[in-house]
Amino acid sequence: MAVLIDGKEVSRKVRNEVKDRALLLKRQRDIIPGLAVVLVGEDPASQIYVRGKKRACDEVGFLSREFLLPSATSEEDLLSLIKDLNEDRSIHGILVQLPLPEHLNGESILEAIDPRKDVDGFHPYNVGKLFSGTSYHRSCTPLGIIELLDRYRISIEGKEAVIVGRSNIVGKPLALMLLERHATVTICHTRTRNLAETTRRADILVAAAGRREMIRGDMIKEGAAVIDVGINRSETGKLFGDVLFTEAEPKASFITPVPGGVGPMTIAMLLFNTLNAASRSL
Repeated sequence: MAVLIDGKEVSRKVRNEVKDRALLLKRQRDIIPGLAVVLVGEDPASQIYVRGKKRACDEVGFLSREFLLPSATSEEDLLSLIKDLNEDRSIHGILVQLPLPEHLNGESILEAIDPRKDVDGFHPYNVGKLFSGTSYHRSCTPLGIIELLDRYRISIEGKEAVIVGRSNIVGKPLALMLLERHATVTICHTRTRNLAETTRRADILVAAAGRREMIRGDMIKEGAAVIDVGINRSETGKLFGDVLFTEAEPKASFITPVPGGVGPMTIAMLLFNTLNAASRSL
């Protein structure tokens, strides 16, 4: 029976540590970490995420500013707002909630953010610098996965890690982070031939392809650590991961549930990145 990796508990510990460090930063340097969240339009899921980020900032004593813009906002106006936030010394992190309305060029918007304030870790500068391990910030979800592995003392060095999913947000940056920690890394995806042959080699198996329960028990090596990044919602609203939990749990040594595994770590690492940005500010 696998050990359940409790993302909620680890997230709580990370937030408490961030809160303590933020208090120390205020006491020693009179700096309060500031996060600006920009939401364009009225996407219901994005609104929930934004509210969650504000609550998290309030919990750890951060300055939180929200910019809720109409869906018809022009690219010029949005770029002007980002320019102002780049110059605002009370704001250390800028997050533009994705997805953006179709008339806006998401790539141009993300590139306009000062890389030092790109606490999502999506700016091309930070993505490129990840290759050399010198980025200002790292993408929050893969950073949260590394944190979970470390907190549960799951060894990375020398292990074979297989990632199913090649997204710019999770799969690709996670591969670089695992390589940096001396894992042997394979990236697979939904078009990989004989996928099970590869996943069965994994000491650390990360499922991040966005397909409900695609990883079955017979695809998992005995004793593997299984990290499920998938969030798939059924017609009734129930959440499912990319791993068939009931088949995977008996074979794995560690496993993340959905929900309550990787998910809570994303906002926790966003706070971590924002704190680090504030700590580096003059």
